[in-house]
Amino acid sequence: MTLHGAQPPAGLLLAAGGGSRLGRPKALLELDGERLVDRGVRTLHDGGCAPVVVVAGAVTVEVIGAVVVPNPDWATGMGSSLRAGLAALPPECPAAVIALVDQPRVTSAAVARLLAAYEDGARVAVATYGGRPRNPVLVAREHFAAVAASAVGDVGARPFLRANPGLVTAVPCDDVASPDDIDTPADLAAYTVPDDV
Repeated sequence: MTLHGAQPPAGLLLAAGGGSRLGRPKALLELDGERLVDRGVRTLHDGGCAPVVVVAGAVTVEVIGAVVVPNPDWATGMGSSLRAGLAALPPECPAAVIALVDQPRVTSAAVARLLAAYEDGARVAVATYGGRPRNPVLVAREHFAAVAASAVGDVGARPFLRANPGLVTAVPCDDVASPDDIDTPADLAAYTVPDDV
């Protein structure tokens, strides 16, 4: 999907964490024989993003179909990973869909809805569930610097979104995805992945 034939938005998968509560890095966790990092890249690709950039940190990963960017500051929190990922996007990239590696119920259909909102003119679009903004999030290039500046510690785009509600287009995704994440062994034990992911 491209806006007037231009370069499509990139996909940015944040996958650098060590998974302290889970006891192992989430990027390498397998569900149905597929690593979460590979599932996340596939979801972004299938939703229409190109290229896809993965920010790694706690473990080194190689991912087919993605550019892997190391974040040496990953232990400081998600903010450093978001900053590293945005800085690594090619200059011709007009926007980026930001997703988290530990949310495997986020589907390509949700990504495609954000891209459709972008096609319709949205400069910032957020997937919502039950009316609440969650992930993924699409941000147009002109807001990259402001998003990066507000991404400090273990927060990503949330401070920017809260400070600029007038820019945000809500994109309901309840019927095609879920923002449920895997944080603990109990989450993993209870987890099932829908067929359409």
